[in-house]
Amino acid sequence: MLGNRKLDKLFSNARLWREEAAALREVLLECGLTEELKWRSPCYTAGGKNICIIQRMKEFLALLFFKGALLKDPDGILEVQGPYSRAGYRVRFTSVRDVSRLADSITSCVREAIAVEQAGQAGLTIDKAPDLEYPEELIDTFDRDPDFKAAFECLTPGRQRGYILHYAAAKQSTTRAARIARSRGRIFDGKGIHDR
Repeated sequence: MLGNRKLDKLFSNARLWREEAAALREVLLECGLTEELKWRSPCYTAGGKNICIIQRMKEFLALLFFKGALLKDPDGILEVQGPYSRAGYRVRFTSVRDVSRLADSITSCVREAIAVEQAGQAGLTIDKAPDLEYPEELIDTFDRDPDFKAAFECLTPGRQRGYILHYAAAKQSTTRAARIARSRGRIFDGKGIHDR
């Protein structure tokens, strides 16, 4: 199966995990997925729906399944990305041997992920993330600045969550207040904490 020729340079010029990503690409293309560039990374789709994406981390290469939480994963290869991740589960690789060893399991996960997408909302749901507590400093800022509150509420729920987690991670009140002040312009521009 041929990949997207527009992505060939992305694979051949990569500094991190070049061989591992090329081996993983081959496994994914053999599954009949369509290869696209999304979020500056190789993304694999079926029927126009996102199935998985290759992510190059410093310590490892990852294959993220967008709805990995809904997969049975009988071989136990999927892991949660982090404490705040709900749907996306990933597989880690540090060698071409890892990719080869897990190729059959990856293929099974891809097939199941396609089935999940085809099933749509028919009984397949991911638990809703628990509501986050707004830091006092954010509530105080909302009280003092209704325009800021309105701009914050116009953000997508995911962007709001990102800011709340960022603010709440600070141990000191002064640091939380400084983070809120620094993000003001981005929030008024409708950008999330990680948007460029």
